[in-house]
Amino acid sequence: MARANRIAILLPSLEGGGAERSMLNLANAFLGRSRDVDLVLCRAKGAYLDNVPDELTVVELEATAGIPARLLAAMANVRDLWVTVKPVLLAKKNAPEIARLHALRRYIRNRRPDIILSALTYANLIAIWAANTKGVETPVVVSERNALSTQCSTPANQRKWRWRYLPDLVNRFYPSADAVVSVSEQVADDLSVAAGLDRQHVTTIYNPVVDDALRRRAEEPLEHEWFAPGAIPVVLGAGRLVEQKDFSTLIRAFARLREGREARLVILGEGKQRHSLEGLAGELGVRDDVLLPGFVENPFRYMARASVFVLSSRYEGLPGVLIQALACGCPVISTNCPGGSAEILANGKYGPLVDVGDVAAMAEAIELQLDYPTARDLLLGRAEDFSVERAADRYLELLDGVVAGAGARV
Repeated sequence: MARANRIAILLPSLEGGGAERSMLNLANAFLGRSRDVDLVLCRAKGAYLDNVPDELTVVELEATAGIPARLLAAMANVRDLWVTVKPVLLAKKNAPEIARLHALRRYIRNRRPDIILSALTYANLIAIWAANTKGVETPVVVSERNALSTQCSTPANQRKWRWRYLPDLVNRFYPSADAVVSVSEQVADDLSVAAGLDRQHVTTIYNPVVDDALRRRAEEPLEHEWFAPGAIPVVLGAGRLVEQKDFSTLIRAFARLREGREARLVILGEGKQRHSLEGLAGELGVRDDVLLPGFVENPFRYMARASVFVLSSRYEGLPGVLIQALACGCPVISTNCPGGSAEILANGKYGPLVDVGDVAAMAEAIELQLDYPTARDLLLGRAEDFSVERAADRYLELLDGVVAGAGARV
């Protein structure tokens, strides 16, 4: 029976996000199962480039400039010009992935992968458009990572054309994919409602997060006085310093916690809100107890030594950092945000859930976990549900099935 022997994994870049880390984990797992894997990047940049194994072929797609890139994207979908005219032809600024459409077509013709697995919405769209080109018969599986409705409706994204018309694009073109994968059931439900996609057309596969490498790296030493044995408890957050992660609520909750007890706060990650977050900590009088060290290559050794991990996001898909904290045995708290947090924590069984933006509830939950932390064995057991091995099994079953089905239609 035909199977997916040569897999192309398409990503916008290798910037430091959960989708990129998950896809790298999958790529490694596929290589370990005797599959050839090309990592196809719209831009070969990002913090995870150093984590790409030598056995993985990296392909960077060349950009087509300006108006020609828009025309190529529009002409790829002449019958649907009414859908693409505003977000593609008339947009003030296009998503950079659109400029790589022509190069992706050329890659498919030259390299002839058995299947394309893409992640993140605009990469998903150009994968579908490229595979629909005359003479190209490569099947496409797209992966959606976030709750689309919330992602597109944030004030910042509403001001950008690339987000404003995204549900219409998803609604029109995702059904053309050979399969659609969501990272949580809630993301699948949201995708169905927000984009009008048939819910039966969406398969949920949890992200590949936990493996032996994560466990080993959690045991690596951490030379920092805040994490020394017997030190003041540390509250930990991690993620890009952007609006979605809502670290301002975490800092406010921490300041409230500090009114009654000693504690410190560390937020791992980098982003455009750094200065405003540092300023907020200063305004609240806790700047000396808040550390923002930027992007760190090994966050797991911090998770293994923190007293509690807090996910403060406004929306997510399947937040990998929450699973990573569980795998490191760290007690966790999360907002009950759109996405997969409630699924991961089984509606509070593995850690408290608080409303998005609720400073008082978050401070109270942190204090509760500091005083009565969730049992370590319970956390570690739950983390195994999100292992790389389980995810690779599910993905390869799906990819092989799609390739076999495509071969049967030829």
